[in-house]
Amino acid sequence: MSFIAGLHHVQVSCPAGSEDRLRGFYVDVLGMQELAKPAALAARGGAWFRAGTCEIHCGVEVPFAPARKAHPGIAVTDVDALAERVAAAGAEVRWDDNLPGVRRFHTDDPVGNRLEFQQA
Repeated sequence: MSFIAGLHHVQVSCPAGSEDRLRGFYVDVLGMQELAKPAALAARGGAWFRAGTCEIHCGVEVPFAPARKAHPGIAVTDVDALAERVAAAGAEVRWDDNLPGVRRFHTDDPVGNRLEFQQA
């Protein structure tokens, strides 16, 4: 028996003061919506984003070190169009064909966290 109902969110780290850069990427490039954090958590900094049922929470961590290996794997409706949008915004798109039958790429958010996007 499993008690797991689904994945609510993934948290990645960010340095203090990076919220505007993160908004520019997660909202303007990826098309996610920023969520209002509860007041007690908003005081800590960071930002939360959602698209559909996918949430990414960016939490301030001191000292900060970006996740270079660990990453969220996000299913998208049009991986090629998203890759073009990410590249047009100046972020590196690294295609990966090591998983047979899965079209996917990796990129980094503005603070260096690795992200994976794959065709749903």
